[in-house]
Amino acid sequence: MVHARRLALLLSFTLALFTPSLFAAVQPRPVTFPSGSETASGVLYTPSTPGRHPAIVVIHEWWGLTPWVKEQAANLAAQGYVALAIDLYRGKTASDPETAHELMRGLPQDRGVRDLLSAANYLKTLKSVDPNRLGAVGWCMGGTYSALFAVNDPNLKAVAINYGALPTDSAALKKVHAAILGNFGALDHGITPDDVHNFASSMKALGKPVDVKIYPDAGHAFENPDNKGGYRPADSKDAHERMRVFFQKHLKS
Repeated sequence: MVHARRLALLLSFTLALFTPSLFAAVQPRPVTFPSGSETASGVLYTPSTPGRHPAIVVIHEWWGLTPWVKEQAANLAAQGYVALAIDLYRGKTASDPETAHELMRGLPQDRGVRDLLSAANYLKTLKSVDPNRLGAVGWCMGGTYSALFAVNDPNLKAVAINYGALPTDSAALKKVHAAILGNFGALDHGITPDDVHNFASSMKALGKPVDVKIYPDAGHAFENPDNKGGYRPADSKDAHERMRVFFQKHLKS
């Protein structure tokens, strides 16, 4: 009996120690918001701590709003950010490259950008968000859209681009006011090291804050464990740590 009581007390004490870290973010909440004459949607993750927080728009790959992308948003909420995982496909997802390609081609770029701008405006209305500390992060197609987001929203403070296509036009780059972080794979045939170097050089020539890293043994989508042939755990861990430090510096400091 005494042993059982001690075990129960130990269990209660252990739960008390670890529950705050395990449940650092509230349950995800589906949300909708206006985007022009249409309605856009996403999943909202909010830290459990009170007060206003910096916020990050999380932009999915060409697969759509998959569990992995939602996990990234939940992790950001656990770090103290309000994270809105936007659904640019209006509820559709893909499980094979052919369908993913069709969904990506079927997304008008102007609508995608409009949805992102609308997501930022929606976040600014929330009592849990500091409207002066907004950022974005994206992977693959979402990396491309995070770059476009930076070009079209001068109020963003920090944007992370993970193996997304990069803008090259000087007039577009001049519109970027956010600090930019980029993570890329040297073996990526879509976004080559030359593309990354040219982008970084152009940004620096304009006096824009930019920090890019090219992982020599990584290809496209190296951060996602669902990419069975191309996932690079060590590089993924490093890229995520770079993003953690980046957002901490530009959205929390």
